[in-house]
Amino acid sequence: MDKIAVLIPCYNESKTVEKVVTDFRRVLPDATVYVYDNNSTDGTAELAARAGAVVRHEYQQGKGNVMRRMFREIDAEAYILVDGDDTYPAEAAPEMVAAVTERQADMVVGDRLSSTYYTQNKRPFHNFGNDLVRFCTNHLFGGKIKDIMTGYRAFSYQFVKTYPVLSRGFEIETEMTIHALQRNMQVENVVIDYRDRPEGSESKLNTYSDGFKVLGTIARLFKNYRPFLFFGILAAILAVFGIGFMVPVLGEYFQTGLVPRFPTLIVCCFVLVAALLLFISGIILSSQLAKDARDFEFQLQTVHQWENKNKS
Repeated sequence: MDKIAVLIPCYNESKTVEKVVTDFRRVLPDATVYVYDNNSTDGTAELAARAGAVVRHEYQQGKGNVMRRMFREIDAEAYILVDGDDTYPAEAAPEMVAAVTERQADMVVGDRLSSTYYTQNKRPFHNFGNDLVRFCTNHLFGGKIKDIMTGYRAFSYQFVKTYPVLSRGFEIETEMTIHALQRNMQVENVVIDYRDRPEGSESKLNTYSDGFKVLGTIARLFKNYRPFLFFGILAAILAVFGIGFMVPVLGEYFQTGLVPRFPTLIVCCFVLVAALLLFISGIILSSQLAKDARDFEFQLQTVHQWENKNKS
């Protein structure tokens, strides 16, 4: 088991990967630096190896696929995850590692948004997107996380070995954050300086398509992790529409004894039945979620035993 593992997922980062590897080897001399190459065509893997990194490969495209491979293969007491584009300072890594090893944090978030991100980032819709994702995540899941989309994080062994990687692309950061909040894991924020990519280095994140994927991930996890609230909201919306259209029909019936808009009455009844079914579904799924939470706590105990065994 490594004492510290620095994980760098890379796709065509030849202009920056050597510097990133060198910087982290300098500030974390006890760490093993891993570069996982994701089908680069510009010599990224060779440059990383020359800088002293352990280079491995993931051939399924997408950051989520790379992280699944990294988390599965590497055992360490503490993990640092960082992008290979040289936008994050290696100097913040010791503080982030200390939060894991000394304060027992499960996930440490490198917070760009509280420092230089808005002045360094040249893509204004990224700024809006980060704010929107942070607002939605914190309000839907009860968090106080300052930067949801940051690619600079530290993790504990227990987080890495109990986190199910389901996303394939850049929505992985949102998924990790929501997982930590839902599982009541200890999360800390560390303010870091952010610098824009150097000239000639291009972001792989598409503002619009990846942005919609992130919002879709939030909606999906809200359904999975807050089923009673999710289905309760849908049930309430249907109930309001059903009752709203039914009241005039019933009013006419009590006044005249006739139902001239019979199709409307039938549709309203079906809508109210659907609302009831959604409400009951929310109750059933929330009960299953409680059982899943209990099972997860037992899984944490098992992983803790593995960790102690690997350390010894």
